[in-house]
Amino acid sequence: MRIADKTTTAVSLVKEALEKAKKYEDKHIFVSLNEENALKKAEEIDAKIANGEKVGRLAGVPYALKDNFLSKEGNTTASSLMLEPFHSPIDSTTVKKLEAEGAIMIGRTNMDSFAHGSSTENSYFGPTKNAVDDERVAGGSSGGSAVAVALDIVPFATGSDTGGSIRQPASFNGVYGFKPTYGTISRYGVVAMASSTDCIGFFTKNAEDMDLLMEICAGQDENDMTTLPDYYSETPEKPAKKIGIIKDFDNDAVDQDIRNVLAEKVEFLKNEGYEIVELDMPTLKYALAVYYIVVPAEVTSNLSRHDGIRYGYRSEDAKDLGEIFSKSRNEGFMSENKRRIMIGNFVLSSGFYDAYYLKAQKARTKIIEEYNKAFEKVDYILTPVSPNPAFKLGEKVNDPVSMYLEDVMSVPINLAGVPSVAVPVGKTESGLPLGLQVVGPRRSDKNLLKFASVLEGDK
Repeated sequence: MRIADKTTTAVSLVKEALEKAKKYEDKHIFVSLNEENALKKAEEIDAKIANGEKVGRLAGVPYALKDNFLSKEGNTTASSLMLEPFHSPIDSTTVKKLEAEGAIMIGRTNMDSFAHGSSTENSYFGPTKNAVDDERVAGGSSGGSAVAVALDIVPFATGSDTGGSIRQPASFNGVYGFKPTYGTISRYGVVAMASSTDCIGFFTKNAEDMDLLMEICAGQDENDMTTLPDYYSETPEKPAKKIGIIKDFDNDAVDQDIRNVLAEKVEFLKNEGYEIVELDMPTLKYALAVYYIVVPAEVTSNLSRHDGIRYGYRSEDAKDLGEIFSKSRNEGFMSENKRRIMIGNFVLSSGFYDAYYLKAQKARTKIIEEYNKAFEKVDYILTPVSPNPAFKLGEKVNDPVSMYLEDVMSVPINLAGVPSVAVPVGKTESGLPLGLQVVGPRRSDKNLLKFASVLEGDK
């Protein structure tokens, strides 16, 4: 660590990160900067080191916080008008663990409002631009975090992944993005989207940094009953031998550049001695439909607390209690938020619960079973993250179905609760980043990251 051996200081690293954040202000990466608090913390860490005191593993390392993680520093807005005035009285478990090790939050990153989206165009504060091309999207919902790491503003950033919200922007911007096994990292203190698929993860430039963050943040939390005991640090090493390829994901609907880089990686793995196994997973074609029934149902429930009464935005035009509810929600939510609330209410309503929601949950069980069977044949599965590289700003934002189809390769993994890591593996002819994802069985996270670094090896 450069700070601990006194080759640099925490203050200089934080100042450098803040200067870079301001330099790229036109990309709308951050919704707010935490300049004063960050510099104060950096000074405290430098003083500890000067006095010979023990410091944490991330002492003085600046990081960016996705704007749906609660922190006592600044306002947690989830990039929405609804939460714009909300100041959290608590820190999320992830923030607590990172900052206990000395990490310093320099600012909050832009995202699709309440994490509803695949492009960061659904943010109340405007879209984040792609790290490479200002005319293209950053991906979503964690677009700001991905770009912050891609442009070397910070060495890591937090993200949340409900259906691809870490892996897709990681792929679009050329960085690592990890969605752990469901329950590996506590969701406590993160604004909920869909509680049965939300996962907490990170963006980094390499697998080693990701491994360190997982060591720090994995583990059981009494505030989140879905968290698993800390299996991560105790995972026995298991070398991979067989890698699965899903036949249905290699078709004309997938961009040719992505198909080419997938074929190149398959050939590379063969040359490295891995056995490639073609998998037939027919249930996955239903995953997108299942996801957009199950997730909006949970979204509806989680967003019901934003009522203009308890906290957050309240309409100034409301004249009675009914109008406080209706006008505050109408003005405070973005169009995509409202769309998902309406879908969720519809599939949960009387007469449609059995026809849609119950069937979707049964189909979800089939998807889980299909992954379990696949991992009896192979160690990991290699697939594209998305059917396309980063698309142009405005190209799909008014076409919800087209936007939802961007998630077709990522949502099955969230429904199954298995881990997946997006790895930067190449570029298109025009220079846009390309990523592939490696999927593993539950609790294989540590070994999955080791294999991911192998996949990047022939770049």
